[in-house]
Amino acid sequence: MAKFSGDKIIVIFTVISAALLQLIDTSIVNVSLTQMMGNLGATFEEIGWVITGYAVSNVIMITLSGWMSNRFGRKYYFAGSIILFTIASVLCGMSTNVWELVAFRIIQGIGGGGLLSTAQAILIETFPKEEIGLANAIYGMGVIIGPALGPTLGGYITDNMSWQWVFYINVPFGILATVLTLMYVKEPLAKARSSKMDWFALAMLIAAIGSLQIVLEKGQSEDWFEARYITILAVVAVVAGIVFVVRELMKETPIVNLRLFNNRSFATGTLFNFVLGFGLYGTTLVIPVFCQGLLGFTAMQTGLIMLPGSIATAIMMPIIGGLLKKKYVHPAIYAGFGLILFFVFSFQMGQLNTQIGADDFFWPLIVRGLAMGLIFIPLTTISLANLKGTEIPQGTALSNMVRQLGGSIGIAMITTYISTDTYRHYADLNNSVNAIQPETLDRVKMLSNAFVSKGYDAVSATKGAYSIIARSIYNQATFLTYRDLFIYLGVFFLILIPLLVMFKEKKKKLQQHDQVMEWDVE
Repeated sequence: MAKFSGDKIIVIFTVISAALLQLIDTSIVNVSLTQMMGNLGATFEEIGWVITGYAVSNVIMITLSGWMSNRFGRKYYFAGSIILFTIASVLCGMSTNVWELVAFRIIQGIGGGGLLSTAQAILIETFPKEEIGLANAIYGMGVIIGPALGPTLGGYITDNMSWQWVFYINVPFGILATVLTLMYVKEPLAKARSSKMDWFALAMLIAAIGSLQIVLEKGQSEDWFEARYITILAVVAVVAGIVFVVRELMKETPIVNLRLFNNRSFATGTLFNFVLGFGLYGTTLVIPVFCQGLLGFTAMQTGLIMLPGSIATAIMMPIIGGLLKKKYVHPAIYAGFGLILFFVFSFQMGQLNTQIGADDFFWPLIVRGLAMGLIFIPLTTISLANLKGTEIPQGTALSNMVRQLGGSIGIAMITTYISTDTYRHYADLNNSVNAIQPETLDRVKMLSNAFVSKGYDAVSATKGAYSIIARSIYNQATFLTYRDLFIYLGVFFLILIPLLVMFKEKKKKLQQHDQVMEWDVE
């Protein structure tokens, strides 16, 4: 068991607290959107930019955080990001109209984007190299638990306070994290030589990631390429992305070090990080929507349903971190078991029916929590284990950016699938319900009589009866779609298991002076 000094414990607490601020804020706001719409007089389309604006600026700054850390010093960039995030949180709570709120959310995303990757880099350098798995476990607890705590906390605040407190709650934690960062976080011993800002490359980065994020966030609601601006932004994302990659590869000291992908362990691990984002953020979205939209649970109830699985992840992560330190088996083996457990979770969810209650989610989500712990820590450890001190900020930034994009793409694909598959199931079920079938006629008659007993005339009562039947068919179609989706997600993760061979061990080199086991790939 690792022994931590007092200063190390404070550093761990500080960086995890700051990272949790950003992670919780990505999901806590979603629960309060309806209240914001009413209070600010905003439409559904307008309030959606509160989420999109934050996501765009956040992903861009995650990508740039490695360069920013090298340029301004990791300690001061981290503290500055916390301060900016905290001030923007206050301004968000003070907003008097929706576009003020969107503008301040963009600023909040800029501050939040500097927290995630920088926190991971600080943790990795706080621990000796043989404990990198434990460092990633501590970081991973925040990454997994944060998105799950957001809806629970947001639901409580929405039910008991005003939406402004979704933002004001960040202030005391932001102040505390800033003070502790300035007092206890130290600059890395290895100083990286940072380049001057390449403004053209920055413009291409903003255009590429910003356009892609907007396409992913707004594509489903705009019917994808039926909307002209979505088509234009998709083209901009592709062209600007290609130009950015070419520009960065030509530069000796780029703002984003894409040459790290020459390190095959980092490249392979980052690819799996993309997939992890798909599974993590995709299922974190699907389960609350499934519970609230179909089963009628409140946001608070849904958050409490998600909580045991998050606790299971929190317990599993340090265990896996400790096992990685012992070096009994290759990290990819643990990831393989995690992928199998994720399939088990998906299969269990695919067997549920419309009569389920909150208790029926307990064991499937426990299995999911264990799976995420088994997948996240080994893959993150392999990805970053061979990076040198000056490469760590850029590596963590790229890794986190790819995971965020994986989540955005996963959510976009899942929401599109839900829309199209629900329509298919609805059409099939609707065709099987014949208006002249005795069962249908009996149901219509029973419902019509119920409406008539409440004072409706015969015509209105019949219309109401058919409306209830149509709604029942739609709910059943939606339920069948979610069952299909869980099964497909499980099969997808199962198919990934053979790809773990890409992590085939190239060498096991035990260094005498520090007992470090180096894992690499061929």
